[in-house]
Amino acid sequence: MVEIVKPLTVLARRSREPVVAQTVRSTAAAVISYVVALNLSREPAPLTAPLTALLVVQVTLYSTLTTGIRRVNSVVAGVLIAIGFSVLVGLTWWSLGLIIFASLVIGHFVRVDEFVPEVAISAMLVLGVTRVAETAWDRVLETLIGAVVGLLFNVLLVPPVWVEPAGQAIQEMARRMRRLLEHMATAVGRHIPVEEAAARLYEARRLDHDITQVDASLRQAEDSLRLNPRVREGLLSRIVLRTGLDALEISAVVLRVMSRTLTDLAKERSEETLFPPEVAVALEDVLGHLARAVESFAVLITSQVSASAEAAENRLAEDLAAARTGRDRAAALLLSRVREHPRQWQLQGALLAEMDRVLAELDVEQRSARLWEELDRRSRELRERYPKLHRLRRLLTGR
Repeated sequence: MVEIVKPLTVLARRSREPVVAQTVRSTAAAVISYVVALNLSREPAPLTAPLTALLVVQVTLYSTLTTGIRRVNSVVAGVLIAIGFSVLVGLTWWSLGLIIFASLVIGHFVRVDEFVPEVAISAMLVLGVTRVAETAWDRVLETLIGAVVGLLFNVLLVPPVWVEPAGQAIQEMARRMRRLLEHMATAVGRHIPVEEAAARLYEARRLDHDITQVDASLRQAEDSLRLNPRVREGLLSRIVLRTGLDALEISAVVLRVMSRTLTDLAKERSEETLFPPEVAVALEDVLGHLARAVESFAVLITSQVSASAEAAENRLAEDLAAARTGRDRAAALLLSRVREHPRQWQLQGALLAEMDRVLAELDVEQRSARLWEELDRRSRELRERYPKLHRLRRLLTGR
């Protein structure tokens, strides 16, 4: 029984992944468009319909309505160009070059943006299988069938909301940041070789790659929230995630600078510990609380309004308060030590300043202020972009 349940559990979990869902949805839309085209087109194998459906169906409703329409324009433009060439010259080596050139030029005029190459691709495909203009018009019909099926597929069967994968990516990045801070905490009180400090610096630099991946996942989640009837507070959810990732991104940059500072200290203090024992204890305490605060911050921004989010906010506030107390104690100890032995005082001061920056980025009150500022800015942009819609909404709400 366990052997049967485990594969089913894995299959259910994988079905919630964007790649798996997109594969299933695209396949279904292509098959449906092909069946419809078989009944409406005179072509024995109307493959342009499923081709268009594959291009139109996107992983989110928002991307379907935006990029999908541009894709339809590119395919229709390519088909029309192919019709003209099939009447005039047919397919030769020089006409192929001419149709590619014309398609790329016309693609810029019909404003299909990044899908300009698809104009030429569609034209070549149609010209390669179509030599008679009357038959080519069936390609236009197939294109429209594929476009309509693809659009209706995502409108009637709304794609899932991809917030959970983005939240998991953010939390995984926060866990890596926590491990890096914990490594720093264990290093400040002992002598570390330069190679070990450089390895931690390399690990901090790899966070840039993590941020790029998380940002791509978050953009997909933001698109899934736009125009989605399943979501009531889509704008607020997008702002919470985006501003939270911005704070973590800045913190990751600061961690890289902190790793650089510790590496420089390791070079200068090759025969001794990085910090004296009493200073090291205070810095270790600060870094430990910062490590826990980063993870609590990630849980807070990726959780809905629930007990887990409230608990994460309480833990975050406690760790930040303890980190600030430890930071002040470490600053006082460092100041007294620097007055006696001012070696590398600039590196020690830089380390404190970098801790302050992380504390500021994770601060709960400052985060609330940033959320309100961003909400106000987005609302103002919407009012300026769609003034008539704003007046209609005020009229309907009686304000």
